Amino acid sequence: MARVRRSGRAARAAAVAGDFELATAGELLLSGTARLRKAGSESARLDTELLLGWSVGADRTALIAHPEAPVGADAAAVFEGAVVRREAGEPVAYIRGLKEFYGLAFSVDRRALIPRPETELLVAEAEREVAWRLTSAPRPAGTPNLRVVDVGTGSGAIAIALATLLRRRRMLPEVSILAVDCSADALGLARENAVAHVVANEVIFGEADLLAAAEPPFDLILANLPYIPSAEIERLPIAASFEPRMALDGGPDGLAVIRRLLAALPSALTSEGTALLEIGFDQGPAIEAAVAELPGGWTCRVQADLSGRPRLAGIERAAANSTAVNSASAYSTGPRPTDPGAPGAR
Repeated sequence: MARVRRSGRAARAAAVAGDFELATAGELLLSGTARLRKAGSESARLDTELLLGWSVGADRTALIAHPEAPVGADAAAVFEGAVVRREAGEPVAYIRGLKEFYGLAFSVDRRALIPRPETELLVAEAEREVAWRLTSAPRPAGTPNLRVVDVGTGSGAIAIALATLLRRRRMLPEVSILAVDCSADALGLARENAVAHVVANEVIFGEADLLAAAEPPFDLILANLPYIPSAEIERLPIAASFEPRMALDGGPDGLAVIRRLLAALPSALTSEGTALLEIGFDQGPAIEAAVAELPGGWTCRVQADLSGRPRLAGIERAAANSTAVNSASAYSTGPRPTDPGAPGAR
């Protein structure tokens, strides 16, 4: 029987009817890429590879290595539905129901923001900070655990990735991790991810507006809060319209929610505690100015991500910074000594 080539919904119907030979992986990759490129995707080829791999239950590298492999009618139908959803702008992560973050696979859906690669910097610095605090001085028996809180946890990616890293290094028993969010739906997703990564007993989840229901003080506060100015939300790629707006909208200048957290730091951090906050690439001067207004004297150091853009603000009391400077290990005036066990050292 001669191969009848169709595309779109016609191809799906034809596949179900069985009136043409099965398309190959290479053919579906080509047609899917063309459709997504026409729809405006800036990563049409990658999107297509991920969606086809998900549809057939194979790694995308296998598809690339074997473009001649036939794709069954059921898998082709799933792929067609996925491409239609992506053409409408829905994020690939929501279509597949998962997102890779720090080498881990997280379940994602519309209950929470999709974890971004740039947020991995926050996790790497948090691991380094915890390791430094646990190893820079003796910890006699009975020393209280380090207290860490992830504010606005969303899918739980930051807290869970940190817990997983610390477990691998056998440091987790000395650390207590709390993850809070104001969305009960997001917390439900975060708990599912904690179970999937076997840290449900190590990460405690709580519903709270920032730190309202937490019990300070904490040694380390982590936060990836909304920081996009309200006026810019509508100009984001269409994929962002599928994500919770409250997880993106940072108010008129993007710092409304972050300022509220900054105001809580004097009572929420221990005397030598540190806050690590993800910020927008153009918000460095503004966050430094906001920190300078905190009572009691504070320091702020903004660190760039791998693309060279300002991304992470490290905030400490000036007195704590002065103590750390004497041991040449202050985050606020420079990075902690390179931790050979941390991702940033590899």
